[in-house]
Parts: sequence; C-alpha cells; structure tokens
Amino acid sequence: MRVSRGVMGGGIGTVILVLAALYFGVDPSVILNSVPMTGPPAETRQQKPGADPMREFVSVVLADTEKTWHEVFRRYGKTYEEPKLVLFSGAVQSACGFAQAAMGPFYCPEDHRVYIDLSFYEDLKNRFRAPGDFAQAYVIAHEVGHHVQNLLGITEKVQGAMQRSSKAEANRLSVRLELQADCLAGVWGYHADKSRHILEAGDLEEALGAATAIGDDRIMKQTRGTIVPDAFTHGTSEQRVRWFRRGFETGDMNQCNTFNGGDV
Repeated sequence: MRVSRGVMGGGIGTVILVLAALYFGVDPSVILNSVPMTGPPAETRQQKPGADPMREFVSVVLADTEKTWHEVFRRYGKTYEEPKLVLFSGAVQSACGFAQAAMGPFYCPEDHRVYIDLSFYEDLKNRFRAPGDFAQAYVIAHEVGHHVQNLLGITEKVQGAMQRSSKAEANRLSVRLELQADCLAGVWGYHADKSRHILEAGDLEEALGAATAIGDDRIMKQTRGTIVPDAFTHGTSEQRVRWFRRGFETGDMNQCNTFNGGDV
C-alpha cells in the first residue's frame, strides 16, 4: 500500500467472551461494565503522534479516509464530520467507558473518537497472522466505518433496538452493524484506490486476510475450541470478507445495507 507522507485512521470464560466480542467493537462500555476491574492499568497516558513510523502510518490512513468520506458525503448532500484519533498505551478513558489495550481498536460514538493502541498491530501480525500495510489500514477504515454509521444515525437506532431485544437478537443486530462497517471500509478502499491509486499487488489479499482472521468463528475456534453462532457479535470470517469485498468492488454505500432482512 502506498501512503503519501505529505498527506495526513472474571474467569477464563469472561476473557474469551470479551476477546470475541470486542475486537473491532463499537461501544466497549457494554462489556466493560460487566467485567470487574481488578487493579489500575499499567499505563493510562495518551500518546501523541510523533516520529514513530506506525503512528505516522495510522495518521496518514485516517487522513485518507477523511478525503474519501468528505467526497462521498458531498455526493449525498451531507457534510462529513471528521473523527478524532486517540493513540493510547495500556489503557484509556473514553466517553464510552474505561478501555484496556486487550480490547483492541474501538470507536466511541459518544465522543466521535477512534481509539487505537498500536500494540494491536503486533497481535494482528503475530497472533492472527494477518500482516501487511493494507491489513492495518483495514483496521482503521473499519472503525471509521462505525463513525460513518454514527453520523448517519444508524448506530443510535441499532443500539436502541439492541436494548429492547433478547441477548441472541442483540448479538444478531451487532453482527449486522459490524458487517456494515466492514462494507464501509471496503467503500473507502474502492474510492481511495480509484482516486489516489494507493494499492499495490497483494494489498487486497492482506485486507481480506485480516477480515478472515478476526471472524467470530475463527476467534472462537482458536480460543475455546468450539463455535457458538448465537454468541457471534461481529460475523463469521466468510461474512466479513464478503461484505468488505462488496464495498470494495462497488464503492457504493447503498450496497452496504446489512439490515434489509434475510441472512447476512
């Protein structure tokens, strides 16, 4: 992936559920409020962008998503409001609650911020075996997809419906919300490459590899040895790949309606 540097993204059962539910989560407070904190975080300071290449990369990708979404929103007669980026180490306090690095990247709709602990990228590469620049960019674009949902009022409607639903139905709604964010990440990839030619050979495969690695079924299989579909919150590997690819191949937000009934 080419990036222009001148252009500025309590037992073991509980741990397993948190890992499966919160990688790439929308609102971490739902899970955090149910998990007791046993002590202070090792480090809570927020990191400021600097000379570190990974921090610079994240900032560049985020800036590229802004270019795309400003353009797309203008086409629909809307104004895109840019999210804020928070790089943190160890733990951070957001408007959605207290979050630890083990949760992975997340978006908080209450403060319009994308939170990223850069150590997650080591997990993505080593634990999930999904290396590469575009795999990392997909992570950011997915969280920005949640910001787009928030601006369009989708997040509020879905969270309201989740609160009125059974746990199983709430999980199904969560899956649809996450898959839509994957599709919106693909929409960004389509426009970014068409306008700025950011992709190189193998980049798309990197993003699809990341989407495959973080499917609920894959994570559950790795962490607990069994797959429980009713506990899915983010979608299977196949679903995540399919919806990201739909957005990437069409570049059309209207193709990302995961709430139109039927199977996703």
